[in-house]
Amino acid sequence: MNNYQTFDTVYIFNYKPFSKVCQAFDIKNFLAYNLDMTNKTDYTLPWTSPERYRSYASYDKAYTDEITASVAASTYKTTYHIQPKTGLLNDPNGFSFFNGKYHLFYQVFPYGPVHGLKSWGLMTSTDLIHWQDEGLKLFPDTVYDSHGAYSGSALPLSDDQLFLFYTGNTRGADKSRAAYQNGATYSASGEIKKFVSPLLTTPKGYTDHFRDPMIFDYQGDKYAIIGAQTAELQGAVVLAHANDASLTSWEYSKQLAFTKQDMGYMIECPNLVFIEQTPVLLFCPQGLDQAVCAYDNIFPNMYVIADGFDPEASSLTNTSALHNLDDGFEVYATQAFNAPDGRVLASSWLGLPDLDDPSLADGWQGILSLVKELTLKNGKLYQYPVAETLSLRQNQEQITLLDMPIASPTNSYELELEITSDNELYLFANADKTSYVSLTVDMLNGTLTLNREHLPINWAESYGNTRSTTFDNTTGTVKLNLFADTSSLEIFVNDGEKVMSSRIFTAPENTYLAAKSDITATLWQLKK
Repeated sequence: MNNYQTFDTVYIFNYKPFSKVCQAFDIKNFLAYNLDMTNKTDYTLPWTSPERYRSYASYDKAYTDEITASVAASTYKTTYHIQPKTGLLNDPNGFSFFNGKYHLFYQVFPYGPVHGLKSWGLMTSTDLIHWQDEGLKLFPDTVYDSHGAYSGSALPLSDDQLFLFYTGNTRGADKSRAAYQNGATYSASGEIKKFVSPLLTTPKGYTDHFRDPMIFDYQGDKYAIIGAQTAELQGAVVLAHANDASLTSWEYSKQLAFTKQDMGYMIECPNLVFIEQTPVLLFCPQGLDQAVCAYDNIFPNMYVIADGFDPEASSLTNTSALHNLDDGFEVYATQAFNAPDGRVLASSWLGLPDLDDPSLADGWQGILSLVKELTLKNGKLYQYPVAETLSLRQNQEQITLLDMPIASPTNSYELELEITSDNELYLFANADKTSYVSLTVDMLNGTLTLNREHLPINWAESYGNTRSTTFDNTTGTVKLNLFADTSSLEIFVNDGEKVMSSRIFTAPENTYLAAKSDITATLWQLKK
């Protein structure tokens, strides 16, 4: 018997007006840039659990029109990043190459800027730059994903079938949780067929914080790693393998051995990729002790490099120390895959769990990073925007950054410069340089420090206003490529030796650039 069935779903939208959901939150004053920092705005909306998990069929057109108009009017919309039409976007999912196109799914709650009843949306592209919105594809419409289609991955089964592996989140009347690792196929014609039964349920020895299956091919066999919490409330990664080519039968191997350190209380979004046959494990440990590896964000996105992968022993051999994948303010849930052209491609959520940002007031939150290629150089992991990103460049200018701010036409640009002595850059600044983001370069110690405390709008301040990273300063020069996009900033150091990704929220007229000491740079405006 076939192990899947087709679900034909019609969604009619209905919900109370967004302005009422916000209740006491003064959206009009916020959008008029009430920048009085002595009266900071509370960005938390009073969404109750029933509101977050109510049926999609209960939303009406009046509500969706209102929230769509609110997002369309948002001054924080990006120009060349993937963001939701409405609501909350978080983890990238199912990143793959299928039917002649790159497919990048993402987790989304389309009816509010909060973590609610999640679906998967889909973007497709032939060049990793120009993305076509294919709409919502994977809905929470069965008993095994009733409270959300959570994160997962994808792998082509054939020329016309893409296998999707995802976590179904369910809740009982007593608020108990059950997680199921579900399968589905996505056809070349756009049809989703879900498998009737879960492919994996939570094994003994683990809680139902068990999610995010990442499927990969290794020497012709199919495996998956899954983020987990042990019964002892410790973070772990579990290995599973497929018993058949159709990926309808799976069984667990055992816990993946990759470190002797305690991994906090939960690991999310594990990914195992092979860069020129070298295994690299990406993962997000929650509750990790700072003594194990220092980090500043609420939860880090980390990686280890290994000499080899032993599926029989369920282990990565001779792994490196733990490293932060990104040293910026907001990055999480990075998903990577081995593309058919030999590259390892990655996309990250520029956001963090349990933290809201100012765009919430406009009815949306969350963007995805630029697509990055992962490479290894001298035993280090490098990340840099894919070569296709060059096609965004236009209107090249050679400029000299001075202490007196000069205006960029927009906040959607790439700025490239090489620095040989201590300096401080000012970005997203106003004309008199009283509001800005600063990037301090310390050549002697090989450090960069990003500071956003001087922005007119601050958030998540309990985790600090600065982030720092180190770089190789032995050459006496540091190269920086800074990609700004209205409300985001991605900084690539020495062609990807280090990365700092952050959200930036400021007034739209704050497009000025400056430097403490005069320095020449190349500026490109970037296409929409």
